[in-house]
Amino acid sequence: MDRFVKERSRMEKKSGENEETKKLVVRIRKKQGEPLSPLFSPSEVRNVVSEFVASWIRGDIVIRFPTAAELSKKTPLNIAFPVDPSVNAELKIKEHYVDLLSVCAGIKKASTEDQEKAIQEVFRMLLMFRSANRIEGRIMSNDLDRRMKELEKTMNTTGRLVEQITGFLFTKKKKPAARKKREG
Repeated sequence: MDRFVKERSRMEKKSGENEETKKLVVRIRKKQGEPLSPLFSPSEVRNVVSEFVASWIRGDIVIRFPTAAELSKKTPLNIAFPVDPSVNAELKIKEHYVDLLSVCAGIKKASTEDQEKAIQEVFRMLLMFRSANRIEGRIMSNDLDRRMKELEKTMNTTGRLVEQITGFLFTKKKKPAARKKREG
């Protein structure tokens, strides 16, 4: 960018333009060292983790944890040992996940720092599971659940109103007594 500005000012000097035109040349520099803001704020990460955990608990999503067979492929020497450590590793992964959820939910007592670390760890696991295509189903947001309930209420109310309106429209109207006497 600076080279472009220098060349332009040199060209202006050659063309014989006056001093005022030269002052209009503006140098633009990008400030370096300015930190970029993260894509997600800590509260947004917390909301994503909350929705993820709630969806898993409700059964809206299924997490396919690494199985003992998958873990044993990584260490083929385990065949020589009578106790298969991959089974233990599979259980440890699931136990670690449940422990993190217990800390996030407040069931397991932990400091505020430990809770934040657990939320970050669950978020990392969510990213890992998603990137490895180990999540089946849809993560339903808490907001979506609330909106669905409101929509169901509205539909029920609308249904009752439609029934009332059709009841009024399709019932036979009684003729007023005065008309009956005139017609009779």
